[in-house]
Amino acid sequence: MAEHKININKLNYEKASFKIKELPKKEIHLKEDEIIGQPRAMKALEMGLNVDRWGYNIFISGDSGTGRISAVQAVASMIEKDISNLKDIAYVHNFINSDNPKALVLERGLGKQYKNSLEAFNNTLIDNLNNNRDNAIDIAIKDIKNIKNEYSDKEILEHLSLIEKDLNSISISTDKDISQRYNINLVIDNQFKKTRPFVIENHPSFITLFGAIEETKEELLPYQRIKAGSILESCGGVLVLYAQELLQVEGLWDALKKYLDSNKLRLKNSTYSQKGILKAKNIRAEVPKIPIKVVLIGNEELYNKLSEIDDQFLKHFKISAQFDYSMELNETNIAYTLAYIEKFRKNNKVLLLDDSAKKAIIRYSAWFCEHRNELTTQFSQLTDLLVESNWWALKQNKKIIDEEAIKKAISERDFTVSLIESKINQEIKRGEMIISLTGAKVGIVNGLAVIDRGASSFGLPTVITATVAPGSEGIVNIEHEAGLSGEIHDKGLLILEGYLRKHYARTFPLSIYAGICFEQSYAEIDGDSASSSELYALLSAIAEIPIRQDIAVTGSVNQMGVIQPVGGINEKIEGFYNACKHLGLTGKQGVIIPYQNEKNLILSYEVEEAIKNKKFHIYSIKNIDEGMQILTNRAIGERNQKGNFPVDTLNREIDDSLKELYKMISSRT
Repeated sequence: MAEHKININKLNYEKASFKIKELPKKEIHLKEDEIIGQPRAMKALEMGLNVDRWGYNIFISGDSGTGRISAVQAVASMIEKDISNLKDIAYVHNFINSDNPKALVLERGLGKQYKNSLEAFNNTLIDNLNNNRDNAIDIAIKDIKNIKNEYSDKEILEHLSLIEKDLNSISISTDKDISQRYNINLVIDNQFKKTRPFVIENHPSFITLFGAIEETKEELLPYQRIKAGSILESCGGVLVLYAQELLQVEGLWDALKKYLDSNKLRLKNSTYSQKGILKAKNIRAEVPKIPIKVVLIGNEELYNKLSEIDDQFLKHFKISAQFDYSMELNETNIAYTLAYIEKFRKNNKVLLLDDSAKKAIIRYSAWFCEHRNELTTQFSQLTDLLVESNWWALKQNKKIIDEEAIKKAISERDFTVSLIESKINQEIKRGEMIISLTGAKVGIVNGLAVIDRGASSFGLPTVITATVAPGSEGIVNIEHEAGLSGEIHDKGLLILEGYLRKHYARTFPLSIYAGICFEQSYAEIDGDSASSSELYALLSAIAEIPIRQDIAVTGSVNQMGVIQPVGGINEKIEGFYNACKHLGLTGKQGVIIPYQNEKNLILSYEVEEAIKNKKFHIYSIKNIDEGMQILTNRAIGERNQKGNFPVDTLNREIDDSLKELYKMISSRT
């Protein structure tokens, strides 16, 4: 019997472990408003906030904690001294329909001046009405003409003309307080502003955005009861809104678009139910057109959704600022990350960090990105870890934060969120969840899944089984038949049939009736990261070849049998390690991963130590053949020039079994 070579790529400790070896020699000191790792977003923001054209509003996408608000503030601060767009805004009485107050948009400082002029005019008018009633109107008309000579603003002159016209037509005998209609309600006064306004509206509504009309003070005219919203407050500056919050208020998104479009929107208080809003009348206050930059903050999914379903969205938000969740792991970015940490430390009275702690934080930053060549730009994640490490260091009476304090914070964090994982491992230990972590079985493979719970996630083994019989039904996805399979998982099962035809059923029809199932799984399964595991179980069942149960498998596969990378690789490995630890480590257990995922390996310190001590193993593969060799400890075999597999190889047995299934079907017909 010929011997066949078995190639197995097992990662040694040096390849499986990850650590930061050196820190940058040069320190960086951050500027007050310096943003790290977002060159694309900063360029987009710079252009968006500076271009004074219709539609150049900004949508910011990215994860929270990447500095989105800080970045907008930083760029806005560069241009905040340009206050040429600042305006004063006032509401005045509508002499035709008092329930439709008019808005005046005036140059900065002119609003207060005009308000003072009208107040002086009204005081004189009131005195004359009380003491010189017969000549009061004539004097008032003369006073209005004199006020006209003081101003050149078009809107003010038009308003004064309306006052003059009203004075000529008014009946003093029937009007108790005619002077009330000649004041202005100065809702935005920017005379002392030296920078552009920067308004963040955390809870947008019709009232907070467009303003409100006070229910109290019934004796006042409608224009006198108007309160400004954040749109008017941000006149000449920047208004920041959270897109998801905006879209949750029915009709508010459409109202904002109408305002950005043509200033056609008018407030309709009769639709409001909040306290403080007049409901007895339908008062419609004009919302003036003012220079304003609207910045929407959301995520990439929401940006894509709005782009698809709203044909006006991209017209109003021409600038897309994408905030990256990661940046390249290099000496410069390590230095910037440490500079950010140091700035936070000083501002928050945190203990000093030694070099070992700094290296541990940089390692954590790469772990958070799930990539050895990247660092996170979600710096809030690092500062959270720093705060917790500081607490543990103080609790242990340390004067500095060292690597052990960082490790302690991480391990305690893992412990507090691992209740469900512990319960599952207890079920495995008690035999309630049927899974074997030793020996070999036919048609059974230990796959790996990731469970998300809030901000945390963990991996756990999941049993995948396959059964095979002669037939023409192909591969039946039991999860799909039960309504528990997503579209991507369905696609992965269809790929398996393509693999069988490509590698085996070349000269005869594929005649198989196979069932594949995730045992003791009752939630929906999606994704293709278990497709390689399903294929191993299927191949084992076809040829009745036992495969190892002490090795778990993850990785997707294409029709050519090439293994493809998957996400959550660290959680999956650690999940299987924890399960093995609960039942007892044998020194033979391990995980098969796609070779492309080697760069994602940033495992827990405990798992790295187990690999170092050869208590746990990681195998890296490129194709299904390599994985089958590891799972069976047998040679796979390659086709010769005649197209046949060598005798006593895995592929030969699988090919022969598929031929036998075909013969069984043929004999029936």
